[in-house]
Amino acid sequence: MFDLAGKNVLIGVSGGIAAYKVAELARMLVRGGVNVKVIMTSSGQQFVTPLTFRTITGNPVATSMWSDPASPLPHISLSEEADLMLVAPATANIIAKHAKGVADDLLSTTLLAARGTVVLAPAMNTRMYFHPSTQENLAALRDRGVVIIEPGEGELACGDEGIGRMAEPSEIMEVLERELKHASDLAGRRLVITAGATREHLDPVRFISNPSTGRMGFAVAERASRRGAEVVLVSGPTVLACPAGVKLVPVVSAAEMKQAVLDNLPGTDALVMAAAVADFRPSVRMPKKIKKRDGIPEINLEPTEDIINEVKKTTSECLVVGFAAETDDVVENARKKLTEKGMDLVVANRVGEPDSGFAAETDLAAVVSAGDEKVELAMMSKSDLGDVLLDRISEMLEVL
Repeated sequence: MFDLAGKNVLIGVSGGIAAYKVAELARMLVRGGVNVKVIMTSSGQQFVTPLTFRTITGNPVATSMWSDPASPLPHISLSEEADLMLVAPATANIIAKHAKGVADDLLSTTLLAARGTVVLAPAMNTRMYFHPSTQENLAALRDRGVVIIEPGEGELACGDEGIGRMAEPSEIMEVLERELKHASDLAGRRLVITAGATREHLDPVRFISNPSTGRMGFAVAERASRRGAEVVLVSGPTVLACPAGVKLVPVVSAAEMKQAVLDNLPGTDALVMAAAVADFRPSVRMPKKIKKRDGIPEINLEPTEDIINEVKKTTSECLVVGFAAETDDVVENARKKLTEKGMDLVVANRVGEPDSGFAAETDLAAVVSAGDEKVELAMMSKSDLGDVLLDRISEMLEVL
């Protein structure tokens, strides 16, 4: 078990019957040496009293923006000191508020000010949970890096059976331990991460590219920043928003990406090449649009520079991580790429099947190093894959 002593956790309790479970969770955290503070909404107080949490935590319970004259800005003071903020139970209402940026009470306002990891443990009726609005709100929060602890299935407070029960305190505790462990393990480290597809233009309106959306690289960047790293994200064109605390360097072509990586390489501890960089580009880029009436053009291609090879010529002081998107013999082909390019790690990723690869929320993947004998692919979210990769990077950096 990770040593939690000295960590600060802020719990937001909103209005659901599952609030009674949060008292036991708070007790588990306190027993682990965590300093726990609690915010309760007016609805949450209908299920459990503030006195319960004050007795368990030894700290005053915040119930409104105006309840503590000694702290005129409680949403700032509470969020500043918290290493992690948990909302449990997270009702459909508080989830919707946070997704839309509504700040009309102490809990919703503090969520907007949170500087650390935010974790939500949803609890509601099955129909409410699967309503398109709720699912859209949860998806938006996941994209922003909020950790969602999926609800369980069983008998609900209303008597219905289905998904919507808040996760058990022991399950929530496991997530909190993981997130607190990751809170600063990359502090003082600098990572350069590439993401997305490059575009190699034929003329001003046409280009050669691939289906990469940048989601994998952005997920790694978000997780690395959350774990305390200084992160530079070099990305091809994408619609994704830059993760908080990350420096974004936008590029278009493989040549631009290579130069941006080399420019940001000094002082870098690890380079993560998650981008899908074009292997070829037109040998001549036409200055004006190629007209269809002129017939089918003959397009000659030339290879783009291999960014990893260029990095290897420049420095041997940083870890180099690559990605191998393969349709067959995934691990074997990834091993070959690892050896041929002299990389420290490679992410073997199966593409071309449902729920894995470009634009998908999940990947069937594994992290491979030279010393790994048995490697099995596992389906996981891109954020979880990012954490698995960063765990390996953190371990390797510790022994360098």
